[in-house]
Amino acid sequence: MLKLDEILRLVQKPARYTGGEVNAVVKSKDDVQIRYAFCFPDLYEIGMSHLGMKILYHLANSREDTWCERVFAPAKDMEELMRQNGIKLFGLESGDPISDFDLIGFTLQYELCYTNVLNMLDLAGLPVYSKDREELLPVVVAGGPCVCNPEPLADFIDIFLPGEGEEVTHELIDLLKECKKEGVSKREFLRRAAKIEGMYVPSLYKVEYNENGTIASVTPTETAPEKVKKRIISDLDSVYYPDKFVVPYVDTVHDRAVAEIFRGCIRGCRFCQAGYIYRPIREKSAEKVYEQSRKLCDSTGYDEVSLCSLSTSDYTQIQKLLDEMLDWASSNMINVSLPSLRADNFPKELMEKLNEVRRSGLTFAPEAGTQRLRDVINKNITEEEILSTSRKAFQGGWTAVKLYFMLGLPEETDEDIVGIANLAQKVVNEFYNNPDKPKGKSVTVSVGVSNFVPKPFTPFQWEPFCSLDEIERKQKLLKESVRTKKASLSFHNPKMSMLEAVFARGDRRLCSVLYTAWKSGCAFDAWDDSFDFDKWTSAFGECNIDPDFYILRKRDFDEVLPWDHLDYGISKKFLIRENELAHKGSTSPHCREKCSACGANALNGGKCDALNKA
Repeated sequence: MLKLDEILRLVQKPARYTGGEVNAVVKSKDDVQIRYAFCFPDLYEIGMSHLGMKILYHLANSREDTWCERVFAPAKDMEELMRQNGIKLFGLESGDPISDFDLIGFTLQYELCYTNVLNMLDLAGLPVYSKDREELLPVVVAGGPCVCNPEPLADFIDIFLPGEGEEVTHELIDLLKECKKEGVSKREFLRRAAKIEGMYVPSLYKVEYNENGTIASVTPTETAPEKVKKRIISDLDSVYYPDKFVVPYVDTVHDRAVAEIFRGCIRGCRFCQAGYIYRPIREKSAEKVYEQSRKLCDSTGYDEVSLCSLSTSDYTQIQKLLDEMLDWASSNMINVSLPSLRADNFPKELMEKLNEVRRSGLTFAPEAGTQRLRDVINKNITEEEILSTSRKAFQGGWTAVKLYFMLGLPEETDEDIVGIANLAQKVVNEFYNNPDKPKGKSVTVSVGVSNFVPKPFTPFQWEPFCSLDEIERKQKLLKESVRTKKASLSFHNPKMSMLEAVFARGDRRLCSVLYTAWKSGCAFDAWDDSFDFDKWTSAFGECNIDPDFYILRKRDFDEVLPWDHLDYGISKKFLIRENELAHKGSTSPHCREKCSACGANALNGGKCDALNKA
């Protein structure tokens, strides 16, 4: 049997598993009361790029009584050697097996990581079903955006944490300390947890079904509330934010400092789950963002800081922030990155300021190829705004633009698909029509095309997913419609999108499918070289569950949805109204123009910065 240091010589990128990076937190296990394994169910390079993990890792470690360690899904070569040599899944900081920890937390960022959750529990030597983990410790919890419909994982997780984690993490640790000291049963711990706002204990709810397969009712038992309300942070200036990040030894997807500037989104794009589940709008002050950016770059050595939000140009203090950051960024050769820009809100002043620091490519998301369909999805940008912004970018010296679109949207026609190719061509033309274009350089327009997946807590949560045959037909039509070599197309795998759609809106019956697929070898389903659609098809068949039931039918407004017992602040009445407007091709104003009464501000005492900072 080989030891860990011996097998590291046999795997690719051994630095994924060694720990010891700059700013990693190492404590003595004898000096803490709670050991917390924070698990990201994907490779190190993906998880180390995730802002939420950075925040909560350092937040938990700011407590003297807690030691939080990072855990990532080992790549297949590493997993094989771990299983062959009896090495359990371990925390990077100590190398100890996480089965010895008190708390195991997963962040669920996308549905195709679910098999990795089961695989990591098994690799840790733990039963994957929560009912089989009878002892109090370790407690297995999960948070992240996918928790807005946690039902497909309900049989495996002890507690779900809907909403934001900065405050509820402390409350969870405090409760676990108390119950551990008292020696209470796991069942008693879960009963107490269910009384805390923002903790959903799935084992305390009973689900019944109608004869047609739809849900008849979801009924709480014992101490559980009828609806579980998500947690939010009211004041971003005072909430914990780390002054350092762990600096990885290997390249990661986003290897840079990240400064969060606000949460939520004013826009109301009807397909966008993040734009709804992160409401209400809460902004961080420009002074605080600048302070945190400087501290992060000083403590990590990063020469790039990304201003993070769902729509960076909608930050009301963006000009003030860049004024404050500019001298520092320029004198220290720091690149200020502004992702998630809006084509209709990219003023000349912002362009000029970005020209004074090192710049990367610009990314815009028209989402649809025609104005009619952009109105359906409430994108609220015009073709002229897209072209005008591209024109300004090219005049400012940019030569690379990324455009993101979707196929399979409600009310989509072939004309809308051809419109994607036409719009990409017009953006290319804007570059060559620019008399001041850089000599000897050409333009690159990257067109990324994903597949529309209806998600919970959006106006499109009742809509069907497009069939695989139809998506493939639409992809073919788009390829044939692109006439320029300056525009490159990339498509998302429609079979992956189909599986994502199943689990995004599925119910507890999918737990058996998930388990069956995992047992057959499914893992890393978000990776093209690992995804095995045939195994998933077999799993659905073996469990006698038809995936089309979850994706191809349009759901009635009065149907009980698997996530109806979770409260994300968005009223169903509002979502229904937005759905009806979509099918009429009517738009709604963004939140700073007029409040549409979505209801989310009730989570924050009636306060929403979209209104208060108009």
